[in-house]
Amino acid sequence: MARPKAGTKEGDAASEKWRQTMINKYGVDGVHRKMQEMGAKGGRNGKGPGYKGGFASDEVGEDGLTGKQRARIAGAKGGAISRRGPAKDDIEKAEEILKQESEKDGRD
Repeated sequence: MARPKAGTKEGDAASEKWRQTMINKYGVDGVHRKMQEMGAKGGRNGKGPGYKGGFASDEVGEDGLTGKQRARIAGAKGGAISRRGPAKDDIEKAEEILKQESEKDGRD
């Protein structure tokens, strides 16, 4: 069964049913606390205070790139294979530009 769409009668009914279930389970004030607890749990899943990982990382990884540089390369590759316009035929061109830039930076 597909999930009901938000903003429809079925979606509104499902939302109300969820709300009533949460109130019955945790009480009126408990629903707010439970939602805060769920959000906080997701926030704690990083690797520590001030965690900056992925594309936000300033550390040089095993590939010799920082997160920002890695994001730029990923974006160039994604843009090159995009189906939106003429860029889709320019994969080789994007790879050539990235190669030239990495040679300028002293990486290979």
